[in-house]
Amino acid sequence: MPLEAWTAGRADLRELPIGPSRHLVRFVHDEHRLIALKEEPIDVARREYEVLRRLENLQLPAVLPLGLAEVPGRATAILVTEFLEHSLQYRRLLMRLPSGPSSGRDRLLDAMASLLVDLHRGGVFWGDCSLANTLFRRDGDRIQAYLVDAETSEVHEQLSDGQRDYDLEVLVENVAFGLADLAAYSARDRPEGGGWDQAISEAESVEIRYRQLWTELHAEEELAPDDRYAVAARVRRLNDLGFAIDEIELEPGGSGGRLRFRIAVATRRFHARELERRTGIVALEGQARILMNDLREYRSWLQWFEHRRIERPEAARRWLEDVYRPTTARLAQAIDPDRDIIQAYCDVLEHKWLLSERAGRDVGLEAAVQSYLEIGAPSPEIGADHAAEQGFEALGSPS
Repeated sequence: MPLEAWTAGRADLRELPIGPSRHLVRFVHDEHRLIALKEEPIDVARREYEVLRRLENLQLPAVLPLGLAEVPGRATAILVTEFLEHSLQYRRLLMRLPSGPSSGRDRLLDAMASLLVDLHRGGVFWGDCSLANTLFRRDGDRIQAYLVDAETSEVHEQLSDGQRDYDLEVLVENVAFGLADLAAYSARDRPEGGGWDQAISEAESVEIRYRQLWTELHAEEELAPDDRYAVAARVRRLNDLGFAIDEIELEPGGSGGRLRFRIAVATRRFHARELERRTGIVALEGQARILMNDLREYRSWLQWFEHRRIERPEAARRWLEDVYRPTTARLAQAIDPDRDIIQAYCDVLEHKWLLSERAGRDVGLEAAVQSYLEIGAPSPEIGADHAAEQGFEALGSPS
C-alpha cells in the first residue's frame, strides 16, 4: 500500500513540522523513539539508504538509517530512518534569535560549514546542500548540523576539488535563499529584519568558514627538526576543534634540513570519546568538551580541598556521584522531558559562568542551579545572556 494510505488513522502516527520535501514523509512512534518514513522512487531510495549507511559507518552527522521497504511493482520504496532526537529546523532555531548578526547565527553558519567539511572528508558529495535539508542540535556552546536528506548525494573514494567547489557553491546559494526567505517571513513581525544583502553576506561567510577549516585540517607545514612545539601546537588546535589525531607524518622538506609534516585527523569526537572512557557518559562533542572541563575543575578543587593528589578514576567517580548525577536529577524534575538533559547541565554551567562574571566572583554550582530553576529553567532558545540577567537579579548583587 502507498504510505499515504497505510498510515491513515493510525494511533501511533505523529504530526511534526517538516520543511519542503519532494516526497511524502510520515512519522510513527515505535516503542521509545520516533521513526521517519519517506516514500520515493526505488532508485533514489536505494542510493539515499546507501549514503546514510556510509555516513553511519564513518560516524558522521546524519540521520540514522533503519531500513528500506521496496515495492518493485510500483517502482517505489519507503526509506526508514530514526528521527533525530532534540533536533530543530533552522526556521525554528533562527526565529528565536535576533534578526541581525549574533553569536547564535554565527554558530549555525559554523555548523553548516563544518558539516560540509565532514561529508567531503568522508567522500560524500551532497549535491543539494541547504538549510532545509539539515537538522540542528545544540551541542554545548556550539550547534551541530546533521544531514537529513541525501536524495541527491553520492559516495566516492575521494572527492575532487571540482566536486567540493560545486557543493560549496550550491550551499552558499541555498543558504542565501533560505536566510532571505526567513527574513522576508520575519519582516511581518520584525520590520527591522535583515534582507537579501545580509543573507548573501552571511551565506558567503559559510564558504570562508569552510575553506578555513579545510585548510586547517589538510595544511602541510615545514618546521625545524627540533621544533616539537609547532607540532604540539597544531595537534592542540585540532583537538580544540574536536578532532582526534590518527597519525603524524614527517618527511624531508626544503633547504636547511627542514621537515615537512602532515597530520591525519580522525572523526570529530576527541572529547566525546575521552568523556565516555572516563565516565560512561555518551555526549556530543561540544557537550563533552564542557563536561570534561567541569570534571577537571572539580578534580583540581578536590586536590586543593583535601591536600592530596586525586587520581583521575577517583575524581571521575566522585564527580559523577556528587556533582553530575544529583544536578541532572534536579534538572529532570523541572525541564520538559523532551529536552536534552546533558545539554541542560551544560546550560547551567554557562549560566554559572555568566552569573560569576557579573558578580565578580565564583557564585558556585548550587547557587547557579537554584537561580536557573527559579527563573524557570528556560529553554535554550531564550538566549543565555537574557537568562543570566534574570538569574543575576534573583541572585542579588555581590557582597
